[in-house]
Amino acid sequence: MKIMLVYFSATGNTKKIAGVVKEEFEGLGAKVDIWDITSFENRQKNIDISSYDALVFGFPVHSLRAPRVCREWLENLPGQGKKCATFFTYGGFWLEPVHYTTKQILDKQGFILVSSAQFLGAHTYNRGGWKAMLDRPDSSDFVVAREYAARTFLRFKGEDPGEIDGFPLPAFSDEEMDGFEKFRFKLLEHPPAREGECCLCGLCEEVCPTGAMNAESGLADMEKCIVCLRCMSVCPEDALHIKDLTPTWPYKLDNHKMTEDDLRGLQSKLFL
Repeated sequence: MKIMLVYFSATGNTKKIAGVVKEEFEGLGAKVDIWDITSFENRQKNIDISSYDALVFGFPVHSLRAPRVCREWLENLPGQGKKCATFFTYGGFWLEPVHYTTKQILDKQGFILVSSAQFLGAHTYNRGGWKAMLDRPDSSDFVVAREYAARTFLRFKGEDPGEIDGFPLPAFSDEEMDGFEKFRFKLLEHPPAREGECCLCGLCEEVCPTGAMNAESGLADMEKCIVCLRCMSVCPEDALHIKDLTPTWPYKLDNHKMTEDDLRGLQSKLFL
């Protein structure tokens, strides 16, 4: 069986899960090709899925949905009636209706969704002072990732004929969720910006998924930036920074009626 594994990973969480899933598939005898759509360039390339038996899509959760750039990319990929699976990484807080909204796109494109999963990962805003899912994903998440791959493989082969009928309807409209995406900026007040010394290596600009970062000025274009913070994660000199979010951390926990212990107790989960 030949499988294509597509993922978007700005800070590395989704890439880690994708690596475990790939390893498990290959251990079961599948041939797996990786297609990393994090970069702007890769999302512009034509992708031919005709030779693959099935596909897996792995995305982070941005404001209850897959990142807009991932949704737009997926909306231009004909499914050809192929089986597929999805998985999502998130920082411990709201992630619904990401399963529902992604399945809606896959159904429209002609894919058949047979499984899904959600995995805990360090929150993007930890770089601003939050403490959500530090050191995740960890070994417990990788155990779930291996089970996800093994059970998904059975469905891809037809040994388990099940598929996912649906997920609960969203509590929010598309317009409301569009507003949530904009709120990411309201919290930060401005996109990543350079502070202090910088060798001008240009890596931040090179890897930016939307072409928002300008290495020379050290500023990201607010109209293009999706606040994925990939630029910060790759900077060799830690020269890029966002607003100090430490004071907002207690309010975030209170808003979700959670404690740090509650967060640590969360587990990754399969949907089959």
